[in-house]
Amino acid sequence: MMMVSLTGGNSAWAADPQDYLTTIRPTGNADLDAALRASSDLLSLQKTQAVSPFALTGRIHNDYSRLISALESYGYYAGSISISVTDASTRPADGADRGHDGRDPDLPEWLQTIPTGHKAQITITATPGVQFTIGTVTLTPDKGDPPVHLNADEAKAFGMKPGMPAQAEIVLGAGSALQTAMTEEGYALVHVSTPQAWLRPATHTLDIAYTVHRGPVVNLGAFDFAGLQRTHPAYIVRRLTIAPGELYQPSRIERARQDIASTGLFSDVQVNHGDTLASDGTMPLNFAFREGKRHSVGAEGGYSTDLGGRAGVTWTHNNLFGNAERLRLTALMTGLGGSAEQGLGYDFYADLMKPDFGSRQQNLSVRLEGIKQELYSYRQTALLARIGIVRHINRRWNVSFGGQIEQEQIEQMGNTNSYFILSVPLSANYDGTGVDNPITPATHGVRIGANITPSASLTDGTSFFTIMQATVSTYFDLTHLGISRPGRSVLAWRGTIGNVEGASTFAIPPDQRLYAGGSATVRGYRYQGVGPQFANTRYAIGGTSMDAGSFEYRQRILQKFGAVGFVDAGQVTAGHAPFNGTVRVGAGAGARYYTPIGPVRLDVAVPLNRPARGDKWELYVGLGETF
Repeated sequence: MMMVSLTGGNSAWAADPQDYLTTIRPTGNADLDAALRASSDLLSLQKTQAVSPFALTGRIHNDYSRLISALESYGYYAGSISISVTDASTRPADGADRGHDGRDPDLPEWLQTIPTGHKAQITITATPGVQFTIGTVTLTPDKGDPPVHLNADEAKAFGMKPGMPAQAEIVLGAGSALQTAMTEEGYALVHVSTPQAWLRPATHTLDIAYTVHRGPVVNLGAFDFAGLQRTHPAYIVRRLTIAPGELYQPSRIERARQDIASTGLFSDVQVNHGDTLASDGTMPLNFAFREGKRHSVGAEGGYSTDLGGRAGVTWTHNNLFGNAERLRLTALMTGLGGSAEQGLGYDFYADLMKPDFGSRQQNLSVRLEGIKQELYSYRQTALLARIGIVRHINRRWNVSFGGQIEQEQIEQMGNTNSYFILSVPLSANYDGTGVDNPITPATHGVRIGANITPSASLTDGTSFFTIMQATVSTYFDLTHLGISRPGRSVLAWRGTIGNVEGASTFAIPPDQRLYAGGSATVRGYRYQGVGPQFANTRYAIGGTSMDAGSFEYRQRILQKFGAVGFVDAGQVTAGHAPFNGTVRVGAGAGARYYTPIGPVRLDVAVPLNRPARGDKWELYVGLGETF
C-alpha cells in the first residue's frame, strides 16, 4: 500500500510564489550600510513580482557574493555575511532570530512549508571585521618604458600612500587621477592600468601595483571639421580657443568644445582623437558638428494694469551668413487697455547681431525700429536706427558703445513737435551674481549698470543734453544666517538714480526726459505716474532728475511656487540734483510659479501716498523677477 500525504489549502506548493521582507542590520558605518543596501538584490527586488521558493533561494545565494564585494570595496577583506530566513508571522516573542541559514540545502523545501499569505522574513547581518589599509604602493613601467618618477603635481594628484583605507574608490580613483594629471601635461597616450592587489591577512594590508605607460609629450595637430553645412570653417577656427601646435591638454580641449557649443549654432558638438599620433608626432583632433535649426518662431507677451497688454511674435534666422550672425524680426502690439495708455500702439523692430566682430569677445548689433506709443504723457511716432558694439571684458564686466539716430513726432498737451535726435549711448555693466540667464533669479552677489548718453536735438533749434543713469541691485540669501535652506529665502534691494545735464526740462524732447512709476521703478503707480504733472491732469511732465529704490523679500514655497513682499519708493524733479521732490511709496505682494525657463511673475501693488488722479492699485504679470 502506498502512503499519500495530502496537504491542506493553507500551505504553499513548490511552484507557488513566495512574498518576503528583507532587513539589513546596521553596521554603524552609514556609508557601508548604504553600499550594502545598494548591492542587495534581495532588497531591491522584493517589491517586484514574488518568486518561487527555489528562485528565492537562488537570490539569497547570489546576495552572499554581492554583499562580500560591498564589504571588500570598503576595505573589509576579513568580513563575513550571514543571512537567516524565518516565517515573519511566527517569530518568537523574545525577537530572537532562530531562522534557517541562507546556505541550508533544505531551505527551498522549508520555504514551501510557509503558509499561503505569510511572508518570509530575511535578515542580513554583515560583520565587517578589521578594515585593511594600503601597504606598499608600486608604480611599474610598461615594457620598454623607463622607470616611473612622479613630479610634484603628479604625486599630489595620485595621492596614494601606505596606511590609507584600502577602499576600492580610493585605489581606483588614484590611478584615474594620475592618468588625468599626466594627460594635462601633454602625455596624450598615457595609460595607467587597473591596479593589481595582494592581500596580506597577517598585517591587514593590501599591496597595490600600477602599470604606467607615459608615452611622449605631444602637441595638437591638424583639426578636422565634420558636419558643417551652413557654417564657415573659418569662423570655427577664429572662435576656437585652441590651435594646432599648442600643448595637448584635455581640459583646454573640453573648454574649447563647450565654448563652440555655447554659440547656439549647433545641437551637438563632439571632439575626439585616435590612439596613434600623426607622422609629425602631433595629435590630430576630429570635431563633429550637428547644426541646429536655422529658423525659429517665438511669442512674447505681458500685462500690467498701467501699460495694459503687449503681445507679439518673433521670427529668428540663425547663422544668416554662415558666421553665427542672427537676424531677429519682432512685431508687437502694445497699450492693450492700460491706465497709462490712450490707445493701441506698436513696436516693430529688426535686430542683426554679428558675434566676434573685430575680436573674439566683441559683438556688433544693429537695430531698425518703428514705434507708436499712445501714452497719457505724450503720443509718439518714431523711427530709430541704432548701431552698437558690446565688448565682454571678462565673465562679470561688459561695456558697450555706439550711435543712434531718431526721427520722431510727439504730441503733448495739444502741441505737436518733430524731433531729429543724434545720440551716442555708452554703458558699463557688472554682474557678480553668477547667474548666466538674466531671467533666472539671483540669490547672492551684486549687479551694477551705468550708462551715459550724450545727445543732440537738431529740430527747431539745437539743444545738447546728456542723460546719465545708474542702477545697483544686490541679493542676500538668508541661509547665511542659518534660518533657511540655500536659495529658499532671499532679500533683494535695487537702487536707481538718473540725471539730465545740459538743458532744462522743456528743452528736452518728452521721450528723453526722466520718469518713474511702473514695474521698473515704483510699483503701485502707473507708468510715468511719479513726478510733476500738468495742472489738473494725469499727464506727466517728466524731469531732469530721478531716484528710486526697491526692497523685496522672496520666499520659495514647495518646489515650484514662491511668494514676494515688496516696498518701492521714488521721486522725479525738474531740478538737476536728485533726492528732491515728493517721494511716492508703493507696497505690495506677489506670487511666483517657477518654470524651467524662469519664474512667471504676478505682482499686486498699491500706492501709500497716491497723488491726485493716480490709480488705486496696479497689477503686473511677466516672466522673470522684477530685478
